[in-house]
Amino acid sequence: MAMDPHASVASKRRLKGALALTLVFMGLEIAGGLLSRSLALLADAGHMASDAGALALSLFAFWLSAKPRSLRRTFGWYRFEIFAALLNGLSLGLAAVLIVGEAFRRVRAPLDIRTGPMLLVAMAGLAVNILVAAILHQSRHENLNTKGAYLHVIGDTLGSVGVITAGLLIRATGWKVVDPIVSVLICGLIAWSGVQLVREAFHILMEGTPDHLPLEEIRSGLAGIPDVRDVHDLHIWTVTSGFVSLTLHLTVDDPTRSSAVLEAARDLLKDRFGLEHTTIQIEGKSERACSTQSCD
Repeated sequence: MAMDPHASVASKRRLKGALALTLVFMGLEIAGGLLSRSLALLADAGHMASDAGALALSLFAFWLSAKPRSLRRTFGWYRFEIFAALLNGLSLGLAAVLIVGEAFRRVRAPLDIRTGPMLLVAMAGLAVNILVAAILHQSRHENLNTKGAYLHVIGDTLGSVGVITAGLLIRATGWKVVDPIVSVLICGLIAWSGVQLVREAFHILMEGTPDHLPLEEIRSGLAGIPDVRDVHDLHIWTVTSGFVSLTLHLTVDDPTRSSAVLEAARDLLKDRFGLEHTTIQIEGKSERACSTQSCD
């Protein structure tokens, strides 16, 4: 099932703290970018805005997933988390495209950069990113949006290092084109984070097999249970982070052994693969029939 209540409360507390820090410093970084005329700093602020969006969506998904199930939504609102992660990933790509467009404009006509404010804000941003990453570190595997936010913060940390490097180079050499070049590199981090989120969210929305579960190993394990003749219509998918479901059909040689086979299959799936939300249909040798292409 989804994460336990205690983990959920702890994750929400960490998310709230990380969101507060991110929003406060994002505003300071935007002001610093405008004051210093540094596109790299504004790009880093854009990346930080995407972090804030991921954190806010994750908190909203926590709240929405707590809403009760209904006859129309028998799984409740669990999957909103995945939809939110998809939207967040797509928004990252859009932000990267907009910043790259401005970077190319500035390569042709570089602006004077005030390196003092640029360096000051970037160094403070580096400290804030390290603190936010430390806050999110324990929750990074509990929730897809939290994982995405953690990856973004790591990217932000590298982005802050890039801005500091650009500021020092401009200060030492006067080469103003370094600023838009660094902003493009930061956009590469933004786009990479977006692609990873979109890929993972799309895989879940398409009900793909979770990467950590070996489908063929599960099939062979079930086939090795005494009296099992065939394993078919085996499907494993993720409803939301930490909530994996499995359905399958087992053909048995001796119908009187159905209860024992069912118990053995459930034990194997739970003890060996950690699967608890399972639906298993037992069939006799002459019962197998399927009108879809999903029964292989």
